[in-house]
Amino acid sequence: MHAIDERDLIRRAQEGEREAFAELYDRHYLAIYNYFYYRLGDRETAEDLTADLFVRMVEKIDRYRDRGRPFLAWLYTIARNLLTDHYRRRRGEAVPLDDLPLSDGKNPPTEVEHRLAVDCLHRALRHLTADQQQVIINRFLEKRSINKVAELLGKTEGAVKAMQHRALAALRRAIEKEGCYEP
Repeated sequence: MHAIDERDLIRRAQEGEREAFAELYDRHYLAIYNYFYYRLGDRETAEDLTADLFVRMVEKIDRYRDRGRPFLAWLYTIARNLLTDHYRRRRGEAVPLDDLPLSDGKNPPTEVEHRLAVDCLHRALRHLTADQQQVIINRFLEKRSINKVAELLGKTEGAVKAMQHRALAALRRAIEKEGCYEP
């Protein structure tokens, strides 16, 4: 647990305290950025949407009510809405390639393989439901426990285990459908 109680931070943010907003940002930036990045595969867009999310957090913090779920779950709800809006705006546009260099010169073939695998994962994740994406990303990319994922999603551990099983099967089918990975 963090040194400062999150409920206290939220209350202080709702009172307009800048330091509380900054602490909430610091605590949750990486999880929110990863949420967008793993779904989009584009760093710039993930950074833009992450910034938009925290602007919305500031604008809407007075509407936040503690319902026994982590604050991050509320932020994920905002993120899901922003992502939906993003997809609506982008419908019909080509998805940009990540403009990062593939190699720093150390091991280009390995780096290219890694990049192709990451791209395959991004494309395959798009075939999963939002909840399935959440489970896969939280469990395997962010390495959260079943208990923590259940808490974030407001579900039982059994439900998360079942969702994880279905999500992995759906991910395998999506990867086969994309034809982008050879074991």
